[in-house]
Amino acid sequence: MSSRIYYIYPEKCTGCRTCELSCAYSHTINGQPGVPRIHAYNTKPPLEKGIPVVCLQCDKAACVEACPTHALQRNMETGAIEVNYSLCINCHACFAACPFGNVLVEPITNRVAKCDLCKGSPKCVSFCPTGALLYK
Repeated sequence: MSSRIYYIYPEKCTGCRTCELSCAYSHTINGQPGVPRIHAYNTKPPLEKGIPVVCLQCDKAACVEACPTHALQRNMETGAIEVNYSLCINCHACFAACPFGNVLVEPITNRVAKCDLCKGSPKCVSFCPTGALLYK
């Protein structure tokens, strides 16, 4: 399994949402941006910061446990839990099971989507202007 870890530094996040944009454009569907797998929730004044929220790639993941067809599988190279769409029956059990709300439904296809760490090179990390996201 990957020796790299995804780090989030909320104190560095400004809430610019560049991570969301880079994610959406790295998961396009028919030339359209996909649903972002990361969200930078903005806090209220006086802080006016962001809080990045993304899949935790849990060791014992509820989404994996809930899938009746074993369509969610860990990529041993990246460590990410990925959706194998050839096995997915689109029941959305994983969506309901994630206690953190990090399994999403793609509006264009009505299929589940989650962070796949961009196959080991997360675009959100590459485009974060403040260093709030790190994959090392």
